[in-house]
Amino acid sequence: MIGRLLEAQLQQRWDSGKALVVMGPRQVGKTTLLTKLCQEAGAFQLLNADEADVRNQLENASLPRLRQLIGNSQTLFIDEAQRVRNIGLTLKLITDQLPQVRLLVSGSSSLDLANEINEPLTGRKFEFRLYPIAWKELVDSLGFMEAHRQLETRLLYGFYPDVVTHLGDERAILQQLSGSYLYKDILTFGGIRRPELLDKLLVALALQVGAEVSYNELARTLQIDRATVESYISLLEKAFIVFRLQPFSRNLRHEISSSRKIYFYDNGIRNAILADFKPLSLRADVGALWENFLVSERQKVLHYTGQWARSYFWRTHQQQEIDYLEEQDGAVCAWEFKWNPKAKARFPKPFLETYTPTQTLVIHRDNFDEFVGA
Repeated sequence: MIGRLLEAQLQQRWDSGKALVVMGPRQVGKTTLLTKLCQEAGAFQLLNADEADVRNQLENASLPRLRQLIGNSQTLFIDEAQRVRNIGLTLKLITDQLPQVRLLVSGSSSLDLANEINEPLTGRKFEFRLYPIAWKELVDSLGFMEAHRQLETRLLYGFYPDVVTHLGDERAILQQLSGSYLYKDILTFGGIRRPELLDKLLVALALQVGAEVSYNELARTLQIDRATVESYISLLEKAFIVFRLQPFSRNLRHEISSSRKIYFYDNGIRNAILADFKPLSLRADVGALWENFLVSERQKVLHYTGQWARSYFWRTHQQQEIDYLEEQDGAVCAWEFKWNPKAKARFPKPFLETYTPTQTLVIHRDNFDEFVGA
């Protein structure tokens, strides 16, 4: 099994007396990781909220019922907790009235779970995210050379655990993942009445990876209103399918301040949506794949290392641009992304003079490991 970087963070908080909440997309290994930790700790109770009878027992549960469910177990693991109504109140009851019980919670979507638990569990939880396999996790598992041999494969097929561990079956697995299964929570909780629009929106977003996205343009293309576009993209974010980067704008008059870029958490899902797994040598979107890979991997690095940094891109109306920025403790770092190590990139003089970044670097396929935490 590929070791997960989040394991160390969870172990550090294991006996904190607070609920440990792990959220992330379906099929990234949340159940596997938490079950492993529970087994190592001793007796535990696993309640899978995908099962109807489990949901019935946990909805509006009383303290006596919870005592009966947990029994003598030291640890309670509630899997897919977003499917339980009023789960926040149930979790609060456990943390307040059963302090001897170690409480673990997983959720495949923040659609309902975040809203349900934030207020009841204020001061009673630590929240984490588990992503698809990180590049560093792949390197730690396979070794530096073998991981680099797989770089093109990973740019095409991504990092979902089943995809990584089943070489040769990637397309079939991604076809299953990128269908309704991955969007199950959106369709269940999001109130989407026209799923076909979701498919069209995903294709449009997949084609615009690395480019600025206009909600008004998407609305015209899909023949829907802008508010619906914003709502659907918000749902896709809460289901951990895509995430947004906002433009960095502080001082310069001609900086773009109202657009955004949208990336996929996983290259494989992006390519599956387009049904396009051609090798890199035959693709016109290698730059977009490389950028999506680097930006999504960087989000994993920031989360797993506990760095509090804000991520941006930068662009002016004169087409001056920088692919990716981070702002941390008042300092700004800037990176340009090029697949070809020989490609040249220059950082615009107005940006350098105005923001005096502490680091500027071009990231290419020969020097990317440190950027993605390996």
